[in-house]
Order: sequence, then structure tokens, then C-alpha cells
Amino acid sequence: MISVKNLVKQYPDKKALDDVSVTFKAEETTAIVGPSGSGKSTLLWALNLLEHPTSGQLQIDDLTVDFEKSLSNQEVLELRQKTATVFQEKALFTHLNVLHNLTEGPVKVQKKSKQDAEQQAFDLLKQFDMEELADRYPYQLSGGQQQRVAILRALAMQPKYLLLDEPTSALDPELEAQVLRVLKDLAKKDTSMVVVTHNMAFAEQVADQVVFIDGGKVGYAGETEGFFHSDNERIKKFLGAMSF
Repeated sequence: MISVKNLVKQYPDKKALDDVSVTFKAEETTAIVGPSGSGKSTLLWALNLLEHPTSGQLQIDDLTVDFEKSLSNQEVLELRQKTATVFQEKALFTHLNVLHNLTEGPVKVQKKSKQDAEQQAFDLLKQFDMEELADRYPYQLSGGQQQRVAILRALAMQPKYLLLDEPTSALDPELEAQVLRVLKDLAKKDTSMVVVTHNMAFAEQVADQVVFIDGGKVGYAGETEGFFHSDNERIKKFLGAMSF
């Protein structure tokens, strides 16, 4: 379980997060949704300490940090070892082929043997029908293929929680569908995921829980069905803007 309590992120010109408290359950998929600039990505980045809030607390399983106190390198390392993040941009290692992209972290960071790391990589590629990509370099892949490899690279680190920041926003609809199918398969396997997404169809079909962030505040946090059938006027307006 990941939990944040009274999270505040204050910038000189705005408050990106305003007293945010929410829980992300293990073995479930949580979709973070909301208008542009509402604080969705800031919240996600706080979960792996890429963003340091001004105040509040973060708890991941049995580890808790207070953002009003300085964090030791060991605390940061222990928390980050529980998560892996996939960003909007694919950001693969361009000088490495797909197989080496999937083995670099396990070998260099986790000190796995090359043989074990490669076996794990092949297993992941086979699991998602991507074996034919093993020897290709990023420039030889489509945008959708690159993002799917980025997801597998994160999974290769065997994180407790997978964090994804609008992983399909830079893709056209066809390539977006390829990536969303991978995430749907992961959700079916009870992977613990937190996904910032603009795709309401994906959120409605796949997420167990929705967190709606509006103006840095939590406007809703609960079951997906409750969000999409909410009588709240702000939520209805937001969802209405998603269609035309």
C-alpha cells in the first residue's frame, strides 16, 4: 500500500498540491485523472521522490517519510527500490538493443548475473509477444513498441509498484491502443499500478480506483464506478468535456 497524508507542494507562484491525502492499494490499478495543470504528475512523482513536497507524509508499505524533515540517501534508495516509473517519453537507452535495455538495470543495479537477467528479459518479451524485438535498437521501433519496451524495462526491476505518467500521451490512437493492451494485461494479473492518464475509456475499463485531482486538491478518491456515475457537478463537467 502507498499512502500520502496532507501532501503540500508549494511553488513560488502556485500551490501544485494542496493538502492531498489518498491511498493507493497494492495489487490494484489506480487511475489519476484531472484537467491539465491540476497536479496529477506532481502527485505521481512524489510517490518515488522525483518531486519533494513542501510538507506531508509518504508511506510505502512499512516505510514512512516526513517531507518537513531532510531525507537520507538510504531512505530515498529504500523507497525508490519499491517503485519503477514509466514517463511520457520512452527514454530508452538508444545505444542498446531491446534485450540490453531490459537487462541493464537488473545487472548494474540489482547485481543479477547476466544469464539470469537475460532469462528474465526473454520471459518478459515472450509474455507480451514481443520476442521478435529482442535484437532491435530503439530507432528500429515504432513509438508504441518503444513505450511497451519501456514498460517491460520497468517490470524487469521487479518493483512492488509500477508508476506511469501519461504513458500514451505522445502516441497516435493506434499505437496508444497497443500500449493500453499491455497495461490491461498487467491489471488482470493484479499488478500494483498507479497511472496518470487522459484516457477515460481506459480508466473506466481497467482501473479499480480513480483519484480525481482538481486545482491541486482531491476531488474524488474511490471506486471507478462511483466516479463515472457521480452526481458531483465538477466531475460531470470534467467528464462531459471528454466527449463532443
